[in-house]
Amino acid sequence: MSTLPKVAWIGLGIMGSPMSENLVKAGYDVTGHTLERDKLDRLAAAGGTAAASVAEAVRDADVIVTMVPASPQVEAVAYGPDGILENARRGALLIDMSSITPQTSVDLAAAAKDKGIRVLDAPVSGGEAGATEAVLSIMVGGDQADFDEAKPLFEALGKTIVRCGPHGSGQTVKAANQLIVAVNIQACAEAVVFLEKSGVDLAAALDVLGGGLAGSTVLARKKDNFLNRDFRPGFRIDLHHKDMGIVTDAARTVGAVLPVGAVVAQLVAGLRAQGDGGLDHSALLRAVERLSGAQV
Repeated sequence: MSTLPKVAWIGLGIMGSPMSENLVKAGYDVTGHTLERDKLDRLAAAGGTAAASVAEAVRDADVIVTMVPASPQVEAVAYGPDGILENARRGALLIDMSSITPQTSVDLAAAAKDKGIRVLDAPVSGGEAGATEAVLSIMVGGDQADFDEAKPLFEALGKTIVRCGPHGSGQTVKAANQLIVAVNIQACAEAVVFLEKSGVDLAAALDVLGGGLAGSTVLARKKDNFLNRDFRPGFRIDLHHKDMGIVTDAARTVGAVLPVGAVVAQLVAGLRAQGDGGLDHSALLRAVERLSGAQV
């Protein structure tokens, strides 16, 4: 019998599916729930167990992980008679790895405490590739003792794992991460259009730029997307739009001015309004191309 904690995993999307499967590979007993039957079948095929409801999934779990799109979905699975807080056992550890508002995380931790359930907010960065390869960056908010307990589980999912402070801190750092990523993708997209219109060998240019100060994880991860105009979603524009709303709202609350971030947030919103919300966020290239006169 495994001595590892029993895990309930709620949310098996682009990120959640490979992450839960990595826990199975690491020897964890994982029971998952999501709304899509094919995702439940995928988890079962990987060695996990499918549950028909949130309540069923969490009832016997030592650790509960949620990985859903936004604050409303976290609240939907956490609260109510069929939710996590009403059905998980006292002493369980709830780890929310979704990207949501810091205040939602703070409120969830307070509500869970009344039920005897501990909470960490632990959003991630690295996209689908990072989730699949188990090299995610995981930024955590919550109590040190709970972080220490969860560390082995995090190590099955990522490489850079840091407690950033009390409840909500992980989400604040994730918001900053999404700001940096969006601005970086926008800068890369503008460079790609500039290079192509100048008649430069784009592949060669991106190779040499990647080796200098302009190099970044974003450029390395998204270079092929730019070269091949491959915008299959690793991280959808819809989700980055949500995240830019989180960071601009949080910045307003604390009095931080984000002039470049505000512009990029509007560019992301514009791309979404043009029907590209389901594409990968590297599709910001399409917005730059349209502004530059291309028909895309």
